Amino acid sequence: MGKDSKKDVMFEKMIEQKKEVKIVRRIVFAIALVVLIIGLVGSRAVYKYITESLQPVDPDSEETIEVEIPIGSGLSSIAETLEDEGIIRNAKIFKYYAKFNNESQFQAGTYALSKSMTLDELIQSLKTGKVYREPVFTIAIPEGLTLKQIAKIVEKKTSITEQAFMSYVEDEKTIDDLMGKYPNILTDEIRNENIKYPLEGYLFPATYPFYEENPSVETVVETMLDATAANLTPYLTYLQEQEKSVHWLLTFASLLEREATAKTDRETIASVFYNRLDIDMPLQTDPTVLYALGEHKDRVLYSDLKVQDPYNTYVVKGLPPGPISNAGKSSIDAVVEPSDTDYLYFLADKEGNNHFTNSYEEHLKNQAKYLSGD
Repeated sequence: MGKDSKKDVMFEKMIEQKKEVKIVRRIVFAIALVVLIIGLVGSRAVYKYITESLQPVDPDSEETIEVEIPIGSGLSSIAETLEDEGIIRNAKIFKYYAKFNNESQFQAGTYALSKSMTLDELIQSLKTGKVYREPVFTIAIPEGLTLKQIAKIVEKKTSITEQAFMSYVEDEKTIDDLMGKYPNILTDEIRNENIKYPLEGYLFPATYPFYEENPSVETVVETMLDATAANLTPYLTYLQEQEKSVHWLLTFASLLEREATAKTDRETIASVFYNRLDIDMPLQTDPTVLYALGEHKDRVLYSDLKVQDPYNTYVVKGLPPGPISNAGKSSIDAVVEPSDTDYLYFLADKEGNNHFTNSYEEHLKNQAKYLSGD
């Protein structure tokens, strides 16, 4: 083969190699383009997936879901529980989000959570044991109110009428169900035949947040009973040691609450009642007369004191059959830790200041001195 022929062959091979290189480059480019497109599409899909997982499951939800976080639960099990209950979209995303933000030390307990809560709200709730959400509205229940007065407040704040509220709290099946749910605070004593309303005095005074626009009457009542149970738990040991009941405590405290004014010394009034009970002397407290009458009056007349009713402590010795109102913590504390006195009488003057005495003669002098003209 001549030199020219060899050159031609080499030239043809070079051309073929260039063609192959071009083909390979095209294939590589095509593959790279496909990978890039898949990567971009995949990245967007992943980004969208993560972004959606970080959002509330249902921002408009008003439903609350009870979620139990057992003692000793780790972040993984908590996240799985929240996903199982439908509170979050993805357990892994929640776990990674909490870790990324260095969130830990979550508390065990029973939580009322919602699908509308953000991950930050959920994390804060689980860390503090409280539900961090803006309530739709609140209901403020002051101290010293009767069930009927509470029913009127509930009617003003919700779609629950006063009649519907009272029908619910007087219903025998309701009482049976609630006694089963709150055995430590609701006992057979609330079924005493002389009790006017079984739940009188058992709805704790507080400001209650609600996270749905139209809570049921069951939700409202049980929310208040939850507060009662929580606030009375610290006293259960004392009551057991004294062989007393929650009913006794709330009944006694309700008398102090209704006798109290802004300047009243509850502990000293409690001592007066204890001293009277010790000597089998009637308590003779006017608020029980008004409760027996079932009406509010600016002045209790002497004729009112004679009304024959189990709640009238002028005609019946000892405590009344049950509470005459709800009582706040200060009144409950006063029952548990009364002052140490020998007083048997007290009266409040026109400015609300209390005057205590040991004898009836001194009490009459105080009446003449501070209540002359009444």
